[in-house]
Parts: sequence; structure tokens; C-alpha cells
Amino acid sequence: MIRTYVLLFAVLAVQAAVAQQAPAVSKTAFTAEALQQPLFALDGKQTTAGDVLEAYKGKTVLLYIWAMWCPDCLKGFPELKAFQAANPDVPVVYFSLDREEQRWKDGIEKFGLKGAHYWFKTEWKNDFTNAIDLNWIPRYLIINPAGGIAHYYAVKADDPALQQAVDKLAQ
Repeated sequence: MIRTYVLLFAVLAVQAAVAQQAPAVSKTAFTAEALQQPLFALDGKQTTAGDVLEAYKGKTVLLYIWAMWCPDCLKGFPELKAFQAANPDVPVVYFSLDREEQRWKDGIEKFGLKGAHYWFKTEWKNDFTNAIDLNWIPRYLIINPAGGIAHYYAVKADDPALQQAVDKLAQ
């Protein structure tokens, strides 16, 4: 019995270690399929990832992928809010992987999440998440004013690389 628990623990530890590894290639653009991925706004209207990102052309954006069922996402909200306070000119766009629409909406209200909110309605796997090699949430990307990806992979809002990317784009 102890042997089984040790084996289970080892498998989970390896999985967690591998899951948080940055993808081998940092992409700088979204695929056409990713941009066509349907999303739903808080008012229930359907749009696409491309339309959402197009609305922010000319601005540096923090794209945050999260879900209410994700403990790391919830723990990271203070750091996310600190990033927002330090970068008031950087809009935050939230893409949610929640399984239930009401739980997603309740989380936005409960945690006072400021920004633009969209829901995949597909759970984890879809054309957008596949295109960005999503292997862990939370996931943060910095989108440059042209709509490309300035910083591809961060799993914490206080990752210095996020601020460095924003600062570099501001020059």
C-alpha cells in the first residue's frame, strides 16, 4: 500500500514539473485558427479571439488565461492586481477556461477582476489554447501594439519578464 502511494506521488510530482515547463519555442504571432476561436463576452455575445485582440491594436495588453477551478489562478490575484496598479495603461484581457458560465461570472465579481472578460466555453482544449501550447494555468502573455506576442510564457503575474516586456514596448 505504501509502495502504491509513493508511486502515485512520484507520478504526480513528475507531471507537475513537466506541466509548468515553458514551451520549447516562444511564438511571436497567433495562428489563423487561434484567432478564429470563438469566445463569449459577459453579455453572452459570441466573438472570436481575433476580434478581441483587434480591438486592442495600438496598445500593449496583458492577456490572462485562467479559471475559477484553478487554485494557482486564485492565489495569483494579488500579484495580478499589483501588476495592474503598476501599469494602468496596459489593459488586461481575461480568457476563462471555466466549465460553467455562472461560475466564471461569479468569480469575476467575487474577486473584483478589472478588465475585459471572455469565456471559451470549451474547457481546456481548443484552437487558441493548442496554438499557444497551453500546459498550465494561470498563463500570462504580453501582446504588443501590433497584435503580436511580445512575451509568450509566464505562469505568475509577478514574473519580472512581464514587466520587462511592457517596459521595452513603452520605449
